[in-house]
Amino acid sequence: MKHVPNQRSGPTLSLPVNLSDQRELSDLIGVVYDAAIDPSRWEDAIARIARFVGGTAGGLFCKDVGVQHAAIPHSFGFQRPLPVELFGEIYPAAAAHFQGDIEEPIATADLIPLDELTQTGIYRQWAEPQGLIDFLSAVVERTTVSAAIFGVFRHRENGIADEHARRQMKLIAPHIRRAVLIGRMFEFRAAEVATFVDTLDGLDAGMFLVDGGGRLIHANAAGTAILATSAVLNSVGGRLVARDAQVDRALRDVFASAGQGDAALGTRGIAMPLTGSDGERYVAHVLPLTSGARRRAGVVRTAVAALFVRKASLALPFASQMIGNAFKLTPTELRVLLAIVEVGGVPEIATAFGVADTTIRTHVSSLFEKTGAGRQADLVKLVAEYATPLAG
Repeated sequence: MKHVPNQRSGPTLSLPVNLSDQRELSDLIGVVYDAAIDPSRWEDAIARIARFVGGTAGGLFCKDVGVQHAAIPHSFGFQRPLPVELFGEIYPAAAAHFQGDIEEPIATADLIPLDELTQTGIYRQWAEPQGLIDFLSAVVERTTVSAAIFGVFRHRENGIADEHARRQMKLIAPHIRRAVLIGRMFEFRAAEVATFVDTLDGLDAGMFLVDGGGRLIHANAAGTAILATSAVLNSVGGRLVARDAQVDRALRDVFASAGQGDAALGTRGIAMPLTGSDGERYVAHVLPLTSGARRRAGVVRTAVAALFVRKASLALPFASQMIGNAFKLTPTELRVLLAIVEVGGVPEIATAFGVADTTIRTHVSSLFEKTGAGRQADLVKLVAEYATPLAG
């Protein structure tokens, strides 16, 4: 059975040039970000994403390493429950959806021939009665022990996933990823949204509300504790300042963009690596607050963004030294390797590090050569062999 993911690469896709398409994408991004703070909005968000990509159903699928079935915390459009007992027939192809690179679209048609798929029980008993013919997904979260994908089912009227569908998925996937990563930190009930700040105060992750100039408006208890150490962030003259000058410049740009709306922020600030003076590693995520339900959620009106900061999910000081020694990695190569786990793909890492995509690609190529890995997902697996997962 063919089950090697189709590795599609090329230049980073830009927003559609058509004005109506730009408006549709901008509105959709807002709906997705609202779901980050109010899970009850996911069904509507998924319905709209499915239409945007060109499908009739979709969902968020979460799978632990070594487990054949996936959990589906949010979905839309299924006329009948997914028969997990039938996935064994197509397990290599199904698992491959979770093994792709971050935000890179993969279709089931890339993984298993259609004539072979139509002979399986899951197709005959579940997909065919609903008219479903293909599944297009993208990885939106990955740790060393689990992965999450967002996927859209294509109806026979839509046909097999084409380049337009892949392009649409590529455009919205980073924003779904932001919503998923931030949503992992807290689970709002609808009634809690009216007391947004109070709820944020109870988060284990550090949270900072800032205006467009980076002025600190509010920090929760965990955020205040981070500031107290001055190891990674400080409050200087009332402004939130990163210890690392390069990261601080990136944050300033992110906060200024957030003040101009969801689409203006784009993919920046989804996962920014921070290293404290004490060697502790952190990951930061920025959620814009200037529109939608977020604007009506009891946030101080001058706040344009919420910055969430948590410790990296891996305990890496000892493990990273072992990895570096085992494969004779340079300090920069090791930093890029860890960023692939904590941050994501090449464009995001380049943005976070303030360097060109080509620079990161050169380091990734060197990592492939030294480790024998063929894909970024293989590098994540390599780190998993050395690192001990911890709660974020």
